[in-house]
Amino acid sequence: MTKLTEEFFLQDTVTAARELLGCYLVRVDGGETMVCRITETEAYVGAVDKACHAYGGRRTRRTETLYAAPGTAYVYLIYGMYSCLNFVTGPEGEASAVLVRGCVPVVGADGVARRRFGVGMANLSAYQRKNFMNGPGKLCRGLSIDRGLNGLALGSAALCLAYDLPEYGLERRPEGMSCRIGKRIGIDYAEEAVDFPWRFWVET
Repeated sequence: MTKLTEEFFLQDTVTAARELLGCYLVRVDGGETMVCRITETEAYVGAVDKACHAYGGRRTRRTETLYAAPGTAYVYLIYGMYSCLNFVTGPEGEASAVLVRGCVPVVGADGVARRRFGVGMANLSAYQRKNFMNGPGKLCRGLSIDRGLNGLALGSAALCLAYDLPEYGLERRPEGMSCRIGKRIGIDYAEEAVDFPWRFWVET
């Protein structure tokens, strides 16, 4: 396994969001390993971005994790019930992060399906397959990611990111892999930041 390092997360947040596409999110829960390929991300840059929780240097109990070391997991709740997984970017003390919006399971898919729907992959309906992990709350539920992982350091055995996993026959994404670019989702309150083209995704 070639893990992503702190150096990766020290780069420009928008660049990191784009380059996370095709990387692997590895989750170990209850002795079970699940691996997903990242297919959708969004960038949030605290200094200039009214959609970022820490815009303008805002510091609260929730946002404190955004000021942590690069690569730290930032997990927060939306609507009081759905977890969202982010990774802190930039130097420690500057609040920016990449939200992981979508994934495709490539190892341990049955474990993900059980956590999402209570049944294995073979018993999912067509609708469930289509909407398996195409949203931040869905992927967090499928991987048992919650606020208990907030502040987790980069490279933890419980949750890490990798370029490749040869032990599972998973290769590094091709150089120059094409992606689609657009506006972020669900930030209508963010004034001019609504139009920032900081959402990146690949078709699956």
